[in-house]
Amino acid sequence: MPTMQYLTTCHFDFGALKQLAGALKAQGVTRPFVVTDPGLKAAGMLDQVIAALGVPAAGVYADTPSNPTETAARDGVAAYQASGADGIVALGGGSSMDMGKAIGLMATHEGPYDRYGGTQRGTRHIKPIPPLVAIPTTAGTGSEVSVGFVVILDNGRKETFVSPHLIPKVAICDPELTLGLPKGLTAATGMDAVTHCIEAFLSPMVHPPAEAIGLDGVERAIANGMLVRAVADGGDRDARWNVMMASYEGALAFVKGLGAVHGLSHALGRLSALKLHHGTLNAVILPHSLAMLQEAGAVPEKLARLRRAMGLAAGADLAAAIADLNAKIGIPASLSAIGVREEHFAPNLDYALTDLATATNAIPFDAGKYEELFRRAL
Repeated sequence: MPTMQYLTTCHFDFGALKQLAGALKAQGVTRPFVVTDPGLKAAGMLDQVIAALGVPAAGVYADTPSNPTETAARDGVAAYQASGADGIVALGGGSSMDMGKAIGLMATHEGPYDRYGGTQRGTRHIKPIPPLVAIPTTAGTGSEVSVGFVVILDNGRKETFVSPHLIPKVAICDPELTLGLPKGLTAATGMDAVTHCIEAFLSPMVHPPAEAIGLDGVERAIANGMLVRAVADGGDRDARWNVMMASYEGALAFVKGLGAVHGLSHALGRLSALKLHHGTLNAVILPHSLAMLQEAGAVPEKLARLRRAMGLAAGADLAAAIADLNAKIGIPASLSAIGVREEHFAPNLDYALTDLATATNAIPFDAGKYEELFRRAL
């Protein structure tokens, strides 16, 4: 029997940042600790958010790496605890928001932290974390309303942590903060959102409301052309609003699970020497996953609905449509084009097989299928 619950408070529109002070007050936060990254600090966005807090910031951690690590989170926890903070404001893309969640978890839970990750075994050990307000500055990850975060642990594993306690208490989604985002980052994060919507919709878990939300996100981003417009013109306010909404919807949808695209993407994201962007990996892998579903004749009814949401003709090639979209917005055509090599597969296969997303793929995925997916995408 499915159990369905939705999710948290979100202030969404241009100017939503003005709601930050009230959101903190409503959560009883009087000494907020701000988590962000060096780029947003240098760009002045950190100062903008501090000015909107309504109370003095207890402290700041602005050293979030592009792929959050347990080591970095430990530094953030030390700063959080030294500041005497009573809540967290996470500002940035998925990395900063995930770092905010990681700091909240590690500040309130004893290690080792690998015991909280993965499947149900970890979920049941996670208790409430300090109040967290998330402010996305990209439109892709959806971490501002998601039940989890991803971090690279000291043991080398890129682990997913999932619990309702990790959902931010409030999300501040202000498309103003995404205006002028570089084309490449807009494309990569936008395809992250698209992948969330598509994989969540295709997941066999029962959650019709989540499926409807995911399809709406696909329609906004693809059929209505908003992602292409956002990449082409960083100042297109209508496109920025709709792509951020698709990102938000993607995270609402993936409460029902993701799939093998994310399983492989998370595994390859461990390659520290390459520093691969999660959204780019998803975008490159997605058409090949769809091709495998089509060729297997799997989930035909869902694929028909997906075609309609994408604005395609009945029987159209979904894989080709995503590949064409990738080309149009400047996504690399293959894994090899971003530095992935044949020898990267075997050491990371186990990480893909045991990734939380693999368990909810549209069809069962084993080592042979992952090898095929990797070779197609390579």
